[in-house]
Amino acid sequence: MLSKLVTLTKERDDLSLQVALIKTLTDFINSDHDEAKKSVVIYHLKDFKKQTVTILTAENNNNNTVVAPELKRAVIKCIQTDSRKTYQSETHTIKLHPLRSAMGHIDTVIAIDSDHSDEHLDVSICMILEIYQNFVLLNNENECDTLTGLLNRKTFDYKINKILAQMHSNTNRKEDKTDQVFFLAIFDIDHFKRINDKFGHLIGDEVLLMFSQLMRQSFREEDPLFRFGGEEFVGFFECNSTPDIQNIFERFKQKVANFEFPQVGKVTVSAGYTEISPFDTSSQIIDRADTALYYAKNHGRNRVDSYELLVADGRLQDNKKEGEIELF
Repeated sequence: MLSKLVTLTKERDDLSLQVALIKTLTDFINSDHDEAKKSVVIYHLKDFKKQTVTILTAENNNNNTVVAPELKRAVIKCIQTDSRKTYQSETHTIKLHPLRSAMGHIDTVIAIDSDHSDEHLDVSICMILEIYQNFVLLNNENECDTLTGLLNRKTFDYKINKILAQMHSNTNRKEDKTDQVFFLAIFDIDHFKRINDKFGHLIGDEVLLMFSQLMRQSFREEDPLFRFGGEEFVGFFECNSTPDIQNIFERFKQKVANFEFPQVGKVTVSAGYTEISPFDTSSQIIDRADTALYYAKNHGRNRVDSYELLVADGRLQDNKKEGEIELF
């Protein structure tokens, strides 16, 4: 058991942590029993209004498999009451445990097959879950920006290297290739210095906090979002194509422009983004996105620009030999 806990605490990102938790508990509840193997899965409530529930398995398979209505109701009740529940199907018993996210939200439930009553086993499971929750909180304090709760700059290198390794691995396995494309975007709040100068740093911090909340509302939970410092934010995004991600960023830009920031009023954002290649370095990716952002800032602000589209349109010249960009 100790070795399993060591493996669990080696993980850093939320998804890997949850998969490690599933594997740890699966091994634990099946260690002393010869009967049919019991399963452990995690249910995530993605949309409370629509009651959309996804399932995460030990194979890191996060899918939209249909959940039985009675089980879905039990999962939602577990989340709403922040308390353990028992679901009894026709064939077996499932024990549901709510999991609190690093930000303190409860939208996840771990479901454990339990065909028999074993108080000692239940106590051990609760202890494992408590260790997991404590580690999630500790991990969050180390990796997240204290003001916004987004990931911080020092976590960026770990995340981008993991994404590049994943992409490189997929290119080596032709059967695993998908049509999905990864993008990196840099967002910069327009004229933020003016906000600080006019309203003070306290109001400026409030703008940063609200901006980060708009980011969370606009993008998927699985899209890593970072505060790079000051008014600069970064995100990794997986999408089907450049036109699709452009539309997503345009909607976010408009959402920010339409939002009424208390005391400040209207605020706009500029963004530059680039497509990620599995053979890129992190500095190359950032440089391209930053160049697109620089173009947006110098051509009116409150706009979103793609590095690749700017080069294709002749508005940027990519001088690969010298590693310099010329603006037109």
